[in-house]
Amino acid sequence: MYVVIMAGGSGTRFWPVSRKARPKQLLSIIGDQPMVKATYERIKGLVPDSRIILVVGREHLEETSRLFSGTEVRILAEPRGKNTAPCIGLAARYVEYLAGNAPMVILPADHFVAQPGVFRTAIMHAVSLSADDRAIVTLGIVPTRPETGYGYIETDPVERNADGVAFHRVRRFVEKPPLHKAEEYLLGGGTYWNAGIFVATSSLLLAEFSEHMPAFHSGLTGLTGFGSDEHAQRLASLYEGIDGISFDYAIMEKTGRTVYVLPCDCGWSDVGSWYSLYETRRAEQDEAGNLAEGDAMLIDCRGSFVMARGNRHVAALGVKGILIVDTEDALLVADLEKAQEVRKVISGLKDRCLNKLL
Repeated sequence: MYVVIMAGGSGTRFWPVSRKARPKQLLSIIGDQPMVKATYERIKGLVPDSRIILVVGREHLEETSRLFSGTEVRILAEPRGKNTAPCIGLAARYVEYLAGNAPMVILPADHFVAQPGVFRTAIMHAVSLSADDRAIVTLGIVPTRPETGYGYIETDPVERNADGVAFHRVRRFVEKPPLHKAEEYLLGGGTYWNAGIFVATSSLLLAEFSEHMPAFHSGLTGLTGFGSDEHAQRLASLYEGIDGISFDYAIMEKTGRTVYVLPCDCGWSDVGSWYSLYETRRAEQDEAGNLAEGDAMLIDCRGSFVMARGNRHVAALGVKGILIVDTEDALLVADLEKAQEVRKVISGLKDRCLNKLL
């Protein structure tokens, strides 16, 4: 079994702390270590380090190599980020190159899990379900609120395998439903958040790419000698000719194979925005629902989040539901509930050619 950690994202929703040079997965957003390192710590007991593959952007190869010095983790660099489908396809070809056909656990580098033991158990059950080489298995997170920012998985009635492990067959994937539908899902049960965590064999995944992304698959088959100059040239040429697309859109929504979902209630969060980080850190909030980090002070405030990572004291007075993030060269002030829209700031910076702040 191999574990693939996808660590190539840009993390723009956490600006101004997250930048192109140091995206979210390389930052200590929750806890005292970078999120990619926390992900590694969460799963490292499942397989030897030599069977853990980090897929990163070329621009983050040096920093990632430094973080994982002293381990036998394998680091695979993409020439440029092209979303999760090329990332997973490249990893599947690498696993095939290393070991032939083998089970693969694929997970993002920048999620939070409150109960890692429960998570690891679910992963191993998912590997067992995928072992017949005919099914793709995904973890379905038991929803705790009517979240409109996540994808959902509608399922058929529950089944159990020979070991009594509960699972469902996937009926369909639903991308970011409206609030009324999310409320129905929460009340009705049997529908789960899509965490973007997949388990399948390398052969099955490559067969799916052959069917649904044939040109990309043809390029993958030509990749040999990983780590050589020839490999780097072929990989760069392959990535130049493909469009960025997610694994969900490219494969999961089109596959004709059996797809199972294994329910998992492990205290998961994708930590996808400042607001979700605020929610995840609920235990640190004061009685008025305020969260302060660094040299920050909140007076007569409610439901606000202030992060001071610059070289000055930040004080907030009499505000409600506000987000303040202060760094050495940039300051973000926003409605906390609209923090998902911070990408508009990124667009504005690009329009003004303020690349030094990206």
